[in-house]
Amino acid sequence: MTQIDPNRWGIIYVPKVGAQNSQKRWLQIREYLDFRGVKYDHVQSDKVESVERLTRMLIDYGYRTIVIAGGDESLNYAINGIMNTPQEQREQLRLGIIPNGIGNDFARYFGLSYDKYKQAIQTIIEGNVRKIDIGICKYKEQQNDRLMYFLMAVNIGLSAKIIQLSDMCRKFGGVKNPAYALSLLSLLKERTLYKMRFTLNSEEINSKVMTVCIGNSRGYGLTPSAVPYNGYLDVTVVNQTKVLQTIQGLHMLLRGQFMNFENMSTYRTRQVELTQAEFATICIDGRKITPTLPMEISLEPNILNVIIPS
Repeated sequence: MTQIDPNRWGIIYVPKVGAQNSQKRWLQIREYLDFRGVKYDHVQSDKVESVERLTRMLIDYGYRTIVIAGGDESLNYAINGIMNTPQEQREQLRLGIIPNGIGNDFARYFGLSYDKYKQAIQTIIEGNVRKIDIGICKYKEQQNDRLMYFLMAVNIGLSAKIIQLSDMCRKFGGVKNPAYALSLLSLLKERTLYKMRFTLNSEEINSKVMTVCIGNSRGYGLTPSAVPYNGYLDVTVVNQTKVLQTIQGLHMLLRGQFMNFENMSTYRTRQVELTQAEFATICIDGRKITPTLPMEISLEPNILNVIIPS
């Protein structure tokens, strides 16, 4: 096999779902890469599920800088590909991000946005690396042991349903406002309480709640104080709310002021064991899963090299 130049990027381009001309976006990115003299090879993944396999393929070929031009879901598949490689390979890797999805929450945490792809490329060229924590979920699915990694959050209950609804609206509508409007209607119409039981910091919580978010990062706004390099998970538990409280909570969420919402509890921990979540939807970085509980949620601290703005 030909030795890959260690400075050569391996780019996975994931077209934005619902975009009318996804290739135009890639041509803009490619034009700027060529203008800056970047050495790279790229593959396109028309199905986000292929990103994990393509990531492992690029690593096996010898690329040390893996760049994901995609959204949060693409990044989740990519880190699962990276984390399932041998440690000696993983330690040499750097993950770069060019926001290109219907959701780019993790990229926004580091000041990267969909509209500024040139800034994202400049960030990767500069090569400022920060080691970050990676969340890890251990559970069974159809009697098989599963290990799934996450960058942002595990959402359980209503927040998981809202994430799915918003993503679906954006995929088929291509704009944000209808997604948020339908999310609001869903919140007002269905304020379901889910029977949940979980343990954190030696404390067992056993009650009916609307939603739980376990965040390594902002968790779609539900864990806004979470930091993906402090070795801790932030946990937000939203209790039963009335209609007006629900409107207030959604308004605060969209304005980034959710920590001021009264009807919730917050925790900081290294591990959560979820033993009951009756009828509740569960999403990991927006990906719906159907686990057999119990599920252990913890962290791998300082494990992944991510290129971030300096």
